[in-house]
This record gives sequence, structure tokens and C-alpha cells, in this order.
Amino acid sequence: MRFAPLAIAVASVTLVSPVLAHADAKPTPASSSASASTSASASTGHAIAAPTMSLPGGRYTKAVSVQLKSERGTVVRYTLDGTTPTNTSPAYTPGKPLRISKDTNLTAAAFDGKNGKSGKNGKTSSPAVSAGYLIKTKEEPVAKLVIMSDVHTGSHATGDARYNAFFNTIGSIFPQPDAILSNGDMINDNGDGHGPDHKAVAEIFEANLARKGMTDTQLLISNGNHDASLAAIRAGYPREWFPDNGGGYYESNVNGVHLFTVNTETYNSDTAQRDWLKKRLTQITANPASINKPILIQGHRPATGSTVMDDQQTSNPLLTQDLAAFPQAVYFSGHSHLNINDERSIAQKDFTAVNDGSMSYVEVDHGYQAITDTGLADRFEATTAQALFVEVYKDRTEIARVNMAADKHDIYQGGEWSANPNPPYSSSGTLSGPTWTLQLKGRTNQEIKKNFRYTATARNTVAPKFTAQQPLTAVRTDAGGTALRIQQAKDDQMVHHYNVDITDKATGKKVLSTKILSEYYFMPRPNTLDVPVAAVTAGGKYTAQVVAVDTYGNASRPASLNFSK
Repeated sequence: MRFAPLAIAVASVTLVSPVLAHADAKPTPASSSASASTSASASTGHAIAAPTMSLPGGRYTKAVSVQLKSERGTVVRYTLDGTTPTNTSPAYTPGKPLRISKDTNLTAAAFDGKNGKSGKNGKTSSPAVSAGYLIKTKEEPVAKLVIMSDVHTGSHATGDARYNAFFNTIGSIFPQPDAILSNGDMINDNGDGHGPDHKAVAEIFEANLARKGMTDTQLLISNGNHDASLAAIRAGYPREWFPDNGGGYYESNVNGVHLFTVNTETYNSDTAQRDWLKKRLTQITANPASINKPILIQGHRPATGSTVMDDQQTSNPLLTQDLAAFPQAVYFSGHSHLNINDERSIAQKDFTAVNDGSMSYVEVDHGYQAITDTGLADRFEATTAQALFVEVYKDRTEIARVNMAADKHDIYQGGEWSANPNPPYSSSGTLSGPTWTLQLKGRTNQEIKKNFRYTATARNTVAPKFTAQQPLTAVRTDAGGTALRIQQAKDDQMVHHYNVDITDKATGKKVLSTKILSEYYFMPRPNTLDVPVAAVTAGGKYTAQVVAVDTYGNASRPASLNFSK
């Protein structure tokens, strides 16, 4: 849908936009595994084909060099910050590779003509393609684990294509992971007797493990509230995937790293399970050599009490109580579907709690609206899928946040739930946030806690800023309606939403007052948001005020606009 400018008068902020830079380097891949995310397949239906990248996204052990290529008569423009390229983004110089020396999302699009303004068959640019690069050193981790949850499938029809793509992404980062943890809600039972669905999920996972040659990879699952009975889980999977002794909890060892799986469906009331976990944690940490080593724990539901996402959808307060004596504990949970882009997805107080996202669809905080093809809608879901890639080293644990699929797609299509769009995904393997690094520094438990870095007291206090000279404009839709276009603000972490207020100057009444999600969970992120404004009349004069807010509530200075229809 095209938009045309309306009559406007701007009273707003003017700041300087950041500059993106690149340098030369030769490619030095750590693995030949490739993600499909850098193909030109995303160009379907567009006159200009998407550019290609000479090196697929993935994990590399030194800086890499990437060349971009597009069809003749086009210019490739790119970004390195996860945003969508525009005709003012840096232009790629053919034959001059981009040097990527740190974790980066590279996004590129081909533009027609030198400035991308002349158009070609009605199109001025191709679709954007993105690739995520994790840049490591040659140091080998002790253990590599993929942690996912909320698979929510139960048939080959809904799982085959998606998990072929998802395992391709896994293989592009960890060709041979030591373990894959699937942290509950493998199926959609809801108590409806679909226990045999677990067998279908097992077949999908077994086929992909064999296809990718992950023959030595442990697969370890936990019980979730949407799974069937423990007996059905045991019947559906190989014994080594769920080696419990009757209560849905068990202990594993991944290359010498202690790993515990707890059953959060019964933890509060299961004295035997609580005693088992506390006893084993006490035994392990009693060894002075273990005081600075992480102990990984997976459980489906988040624990209650100053943990992830400000305690949204948490439960099991007794689990928090039992882990409080062990700062070595790193507790991974799913269930909420809350996205891992959000920095609140990691929290440290007495131990480390980490949200592992969702492999089916993600959620955001309730109480916001999203822009859809049919207008503003109350939305707290998005069709993106995410997982964690965990590397345990001798002196630290690194947790990378990775998108399995983050293409823009509404959760409802034609009024129907559509949480499982099929591949190809142009966003596969992109990064949904900077890597978290955990270090257990100290000679005592108290010292270790004092050195935690992801605490409530260390929360970010930097507010977003509008950097465009004209952050707001009023635009007209093809149907003759009005929309407020927001040039997205910048933040050192991410903008979560915008407080939007539009007032009728004649009456003083608000014609729109809402909170609009910034679409930070899509890759690439859009540079502009067009907020439809239905309640405006011909000849009317209005004032718009917009404030950008990050995940911690830090708010920008307001951007303002006077406009008429």
C-alpha cells in the first residue's frame, strides 16, 4: 500500500543518525554448514531480486569477510544493526568485502539505480535478506547445547517442513551439538488424550538428527503443561530422551557439565523431587573445585520471585526458594512464549534465570497494539520462533539468542490463527539480541552473587532517542485514510513500544491514545511504522505526540507533529 504526504507542520527533535562502517577481510569460515536465510528465494513476487551473500550466517572462529552481489543495474545497500536497508543506507562497493569481526546481523537489499529512486517495474528495491554471524575465538567450549521449548506440534503435516528448516539453522551454528534440550510442551494435548502425538514429534526429531549427522547429540526433554501424561511421554520417545524414574525429573551429564531436568508441573507439591534436587546440588557444590562451575537446570515453567520477564507467567515459588542457596544454578524455562529479544529474559538474584523463548510462536507483554494489514489490533503474539545456543567454557558460559524464523507475518490471516508459517524463512539464523555472558567470580557463594551482572540494580537506564530530523509525518493511504508515520527511535538495547496520542486541536479531545509495539521481534526491523488514524475528518487539524519507550520503561523526549487532513 502506498502513502502520500499530507499537509504538515513539524515541531520536533533533530538529532544525528549513527554511521555504519565496514572494512576488508578474507572469509575464514569455521564450518561449511549453510543457512538458507541468505538465498534469493525471498524475492518471490518482486521485480528486483534480492542480493546474495558470499558467506552464509553461522558460527565462525575468527573475523569473516562477506561479499554482496545483485543483478545488473542495481545497488546493494546494507545495515549491520538489524534494521531494514533504505536508499540512504551505506552502499556496498562491489569487490570490497564487508569485514565482520563481532556478532552481527547483516541485512542487504538491492535498489534500482544509483539512489534507488527511479523504480523498476514499479519496484524500487528488492526484499531484504538477513544473516546472523556469531564470531568466536578458536577456544573450544567444554559443552555446546541448544535449548528450546514449546514445540507445540503433533503431526508431520505441521512439523516436517518447519523442523527441517530449524535443524538447518541449528547445524549452521552447532554442526555437532553435545545436547539439544526441548524444555516442555512438545505437543498440544491440553488433556485431550493426544498422547500418541509424542511419537510423531519423536519421528520428526529423529529424522532431522539423522539427516544432519548429529548421531552423538543427546536429546533431553522436560514435561510441560501441554504434554500428555508422563506415561505417554515415556511411550513416545527413546528412553534416553526422557530417563526419569517415575516423577518426570532426572539428572544428566553433558561433557562433564551437570544438567538437571525438573518437573515443574509437580515441583511445589513433590517433596521427593525437591529433596532430590537440593541434595544433589549440595553434594556438587560441596566440592571446592565446583564453586565456579555452572550447574544447568531445565524446567518448563519459570520460577516465581525476581526471575525472568518481571515474573510474568511464573510459578513454583518453592523452586526459587530451593535454588536460592546455589548461585551456580542456571535455570532455563519456557512456557510463557515470551520473546528472548527482551533483556528481561535473563535475571540474576540468588541464581541465574533464563527465558528460552518458544519454537512455535512468541509473545510480548499484554496491553499493547500492533499494526496489521487490517489496522490496529490488540496483539501479544507473533509468529516468530527462537532458541538459545549455549556454550560452556572453563571460565564462563555464553548464551546466544537465535531466531529460527522471524519474518514479518501476522498471527491471524483472514481471521484464522496462523502461528506456523512454512519455510523458507529469510530470517533463519539471525540474532535476536547480543550474547549473554555468565561468569561465576568469587571464592564464596556470596562473592559470586555480588559479581552478578544481570541484576535488578544493574538495569539499563538509557532512554531511547528520535534521531531523524522529522520523526513524524502524516501520510495518506490508497483508500484515502490517514496514518501517522513514525521514524523509529534508536536505543542502546531496543525500543519496545511507542506511546501515541493524537488530539483534535479544535475540541481538545483525543482521537487516538494507544501503545504501539515497535515490531522489535521481526528481522529485519522496520524503520518506520504507519499508525492508522481512523477518527480524523476533512479539514480537521490535529496534534500528534509520540514517546519511545524501552523494555525497562525508559522514555524518550516526545516527538510532536501538527497536521491536517
